[in-house]
Amino acid sequence: MKEVILLKNGELALKGLNRRTFEDILVRNALWRLADLGRFRFVPSQSTIMAEPLDEDIDLDEAVDRLTRVFGFAGLSRAAAVEKDMNTILSMTGDYLAKELLAARTFKVNAKRSDKKFPFDSPQICMDLGEVLLESYPHLQVDVRNPELTVTVEIRDKYAFIHGNQIKGAGGMPVSSSGKAALLISGGIDSPVAGWMMAKRGLSLIAVHFASPPYTSPKAEIKVHNLLKKVAAYSGRITLFVVPFTEIQEQIKDNCPEELFTLIMRRMMMKIAEIIALRENCGALITGECVGQVASQTMQSLAVTNAAVDLPVFRPLIGMDKEDVVLLSRKIDTFDISIQPYEDCCTIFTPKHPRTRPKLEYVVKAENMLDIDLLITEAVNGMKIMNIH
Repeated sequence: MKEVILLKNGELALKGLNRRTFEDILVRNALWRLADLGRFRFVPSQSTIMAEPLDEDIDLDEAVDRLTRVFGFAGLSRAAAVEKDMNTILSMTGDYLAKELLAARTFKVNAKRSDKKFPFDSPQICMDLGEVLLESYPHLQVDVRNPELTVTVEIRDKYAFIHGNQIKGAGGMPVSSSGKAALLISGGIDSPVAGWMMAKRGLSLIAVHFASPPYTSPKAEIKVHNLLKKVAAYSGRITLFVVPFTEIQEQIKDNCPEELFTLIMRRMMMKIAEIIALRENCGALITGECVGQVASQTMQSLAVTNAAVDLPVFRPLIGMDKEDVVLLSRKIDTFDISIQPYEDCCTIFTPKHPRTRPKLEYVVKAENMLDIDLLITEAVNGMKIMNIH
């Protein structure tokens, strides 16, 4: 007997002739995530991919944990790969799943016979194995509708696989299968969740953060690093661009109407992010904005912000309640970092009475009071670049 990890494809099962391309990307992402644990071989078969460890000392618990955060897998199971022989299946299932069987009160057996040459059909496998398990574990009761433990036997081309309950995977599409985008990240709750959501749809990410020392502290930047590490656990490596933004904010404060400060600041951020995105071959920008959440996120304000760039702007949180965003931030373990009290540049010089229904021509006229090209050039030339894993 050897142990493997069975990985169930999610949306990839719906792909047509180009499904193999998506599977290749998915396997590449999984291998990258497991690289420091040891060698694995991935073998696709129908809607399942078998991850077979090639080194004896591999920590399979850690491997399973990492694979639950690889976008593209709907579910996974740690399984025993045994000979396709009924006596072997009957004798080994109880031992392999002993811990789960002892902990459960109710169970059922589920059989999947992909190899139709196997001499026992699925109902017969379930009946015979259920009888053996009830004899070995007399405390168990059969519950076919809502069991605590589902014992599954999968008869495939080379092996019979035995496993317990399936672990939920991250779902979505393999990262990089849909292209690349630039995430504008502050230090709040919303933007890390927005990045995670778009990575789940198959986008690889870079990140752009705006720092305004001395108004923002180095701890605010460290906070962003820590947030991106949590996102990178799902998305893979993220290149972070930290843009110095102090001079731009001070120039806006000194030369533009106070009521338009936030809007002009957002437009400058978008312009800079677009320059970086195009250099990095990104096809879109991502923000954590949500309609009506703050004054700069009214429909009119978002339209004025969009007009600053040509790239499409993805806002995956656009119609979500804050409570829903918080739940997702807890799920991906960013919430406790986001609420650390280190302010980002978006909170600096906030106007008392911001314009909520701005007109584009009025904003552009005010913005033209700045030497936009010079300010943007200096900011881009002064940025720091680092990789987050």
